[in-house]
Amino acid sequence: MNSIQVNSLPLKDVIRDIAKVFDIPFSENCGEYLLKLPSSVGEGTIRGINFEGGLGLIQYDCLFKEDMEIHFVVNNIHPLKFLYTLEGILRHRFENEENLHTIEQYQNAIVASSKKNGHVLLFKANQRITVNSLEIEREKFQAKMACDINSLDDELEQLFKDIKAKGAFYYSGNYSLGISDLLTGMHEFTSENFTRKLFLEGMAYQILTHQILQYQDDKKDEGSRTLLRSSELKQINHISSLIESNISDVPTVENLAREAGLNINKLQEGFKKLYGTTVNNYVQKARLDAAYNLLTKTDLSISEIVNAIGLSSKSYFSKIFKEKHSISPSEFRKKQRNK
Repeated sequence: MNSIQVNSLPLKDVIRDIAKVFDIPFSENCGEYLLKLPSSVGEGTIRGINFEGGLGLIQYDCLFKEDMEIHFVVNNIHPLKFLYTLEGILRHRFENEENLHTIEQYQNAIVASSKKNGHVLLFKANQRITVNSLEIEREKFQAKMACDINSLDDELEQLFKDIKAKGAFYYSGNYSLGISDLLTGMHEFTSENFTRKLFLEGMAYQILTHQILQYQDDKKDEGSRTLLRSSELKQINHISSLIESNISDVPTVENLAREAGLNINKLQEGFKKLYGTTVNNYVQKARLDAAYNLLTKTDLSISEIVNAIGLSSKSYFSKIFKEKHSISPSEFRKKQRNK
């Protein structure tokens, strides 16, 4: 395993130190420092930028040929880190500790070391890893945001105000869809110069805001949480498939939520995010799509089709079909046969 040591602050020094180890140049543009990994080491980029008020950002988009440890060392207080894994699996441990924290895709971690104890990030070989790390120098950040910090949850307030790093802190969870959208937008933004710095700073503060809301949501009982996580999208996809494969006898929304392992509000939020509609409207659309196919490809009677798509009223079916297609089911079938 390769192991390198870099400074924690400022982020210019992080990029400079990594570039020095790999014997490669780095570039600077409007305060953002960038290096491209040499082919002997792997592929990808590492970017770092400090904003005013103690907030900074490191973006790792890397694939290393060998296992890589990056040790963050500094003869000072290390920044508070908010780590977000977009792709791959990142591993973290505190310096002089063996316990490894695993931060998988769609997961995030808040990490703060005690005193001058550093951080170690581990990147597995031949695995693409995309990670955004918000870095907060708490003393500078508190001077800028003192009033706002006082209004935080007690644990977060204590964490942000711990400018002497008296205690270590570790929290992990699955980040919300709101954070996921912000991370994706940040990763895909390609403009350079002044607009990039403005964009990244704005997005960094938005992510931090969403993170605070998510932290408060995570403290609730699981059944009471309202923010949908990116990791829960597969459960939404499972429910949509379940609806379509059981269109003649679709479970109630309550039972669908139970099947997904989500509360009803999160199930509804997921359907609005993925499909732009409510669960019930999704069910109705699935029924009408199924009816369209049955009218076109089978000789089932209208009554049999109504039963096959899980409805009990022929008149109601005719009403909603006509609302969508501007023609009644019987007229539609006649028109199809004439073709």
